[in-house]
Formats: sequence, structure tokens, C-alpha cells
Amino acid sequence: MIEHVIDGHIARLTLKRPPANAFNAEGLAQLQQLVATLNADTRVRAIVITGDGSRFFSAGADLNGFADGDRAHARLMAQRFGAAFEALQNARPLVIAAINGYAMGGGLECALACDVRIAEEQAQMALPEAGVGLLPCGCGTQTLPWLVGEGWAKRMILANERIDAATALRIGLVEEMVPTGQALDAALRLAERASNVSPRAAAYSKQLVHLARQGVPRGPALALERERFVDLFDGEDQREGVNAFLQKRAPQWRNA
Repeated sequence: MIEHVIDGHIARLTLKRPPANAFNAEGLAQLQQLVATLNADTRVRAIVITGDGSRFFSAGADLNGFADGDRAHARLMAQRFGAAFEALQNARPLVIAAINGYAMGGGLECALACDVRIAEEQAQMALPEAGVGLLPCGCGTQTLPWLVGEGWAKRMILANERIDAATALRIGLVEEMVPTGQALDAALRLAERASNVSPRAAAYSKQLVHLARQGVPRGPALALERERFVDLFDGEDQREGVNAFLQKRAPQWRNA
């Protein structure tokens, strides 16, 4: 269901399950395992996720599995969605969603779990679960209001409002809108930029940014920020970065 290739410091993941790249339990488990594998691969500094084809990023969950009201299956899927997208959200590298079409339900939650979202101008986004008697269970009820505010989150979840890429850009759901067919290239360019910064500094910084989302009080968060700054001086990359700048050359990171 998920194809992946590593090119230099960038891992590219393609959601591939025709016709709409929908998630099932196996695909979610594969995504969680892929994130763990990429976390452990120190070559990887950025991850780009996109959908196969030109129409869908992902249509979310395969609803056929919910038609008979099986609670055991519902519990399994909720656990798989939560585990996969929490792993994605907490991944060490920068994670970029290249939204190349419809991102619906769990498909949008996958994009929400990424650090940055780039959408093509024809893309459509929604969390329509309540319209079929369900609710978002892949971190969507928590992540969406953090990004767009409570009002827009309620419009999308409680009123089943579908939004286009221009609206998503305006409300902060995506960070960039590009012409049709260009999301992947734009995401790869951003991933290349991310590959040029210190991996250790980037990993620390991502963890610190997430503290605000986790409700950590400002005082302890700022204290940890200062400690992580000093911790960088235990490794070689801090000296390499500063000296490379002073010597007007590109740094050679060793993730140390």
C-alpha cells in the first residue's frame, strides 16, 4: 500500500491503494513501521508523503470494514489510525505532505500529522466522518483545532464542511498552494532545504515546538529550550556548523 524510496537524505512515501488510496489496518501498520525504520536511519532528514495518481492524496478509511458494525474491528482501526499518525507526528525528520488531490477523513488526518502541508490548487479537504455516523479517530479532533482554531475545526467536523486549497491556505491548514501537478516537486524542494540544516539541531527544535501543543507551561519549556541549546555543544555538528559559516563553506553534518 505504501511505496517508499530513499534518495540521499530524503525519504519519499507514496500512498498507493487504488482507486482512492484508502487506508486499511495493514496499511496503517505499515506506515507506523516505516516511520520507525526511517527514524532509525540517520541518513534520512526529511520525509515527503503523497498519493499515487492525480486525483487522490487519500480518501481515508475503507468504509467497507465498518458496514456491519463490528466493535472489535472499530477498536482495531482506531488503534491503528492513532498509532500510525502519532508516530508520524512525532517522527524525527521533517515530514511534508504533498496533497495532490482529495484528502478526506483519515487521508486529511495523515496530512495533519505532517509538519508542513503543500496542496495543489484543485485539492479538496474534509473530515466527513460524522456524516456517516463516525468521528475522526486519527488525532484529527486534536490536531485540526490546533492548526485552524476551534471555529473552523467545528465547521469541518460538526457541519461536514469541505474546503478547497485556497480556503485551506487562508485558514492555516496548509502552508503553501501550488498549481496542479506541482505539490511533489514543491515538497521535495522544501525537503532538500531541510536536509541542509543540522539533523540534531532540527530534531531538538521539533521536539521543543511540540511542547506548546502538549500544554507544557511556558517556564519549563523555555528552561528546556536553553538546556537543549547547551546540549548541542556536546556534539561535533555545533562546531562544524559555526566554523563552516565563518569559513564560508557548506557544513558537513555527521549527526553528532
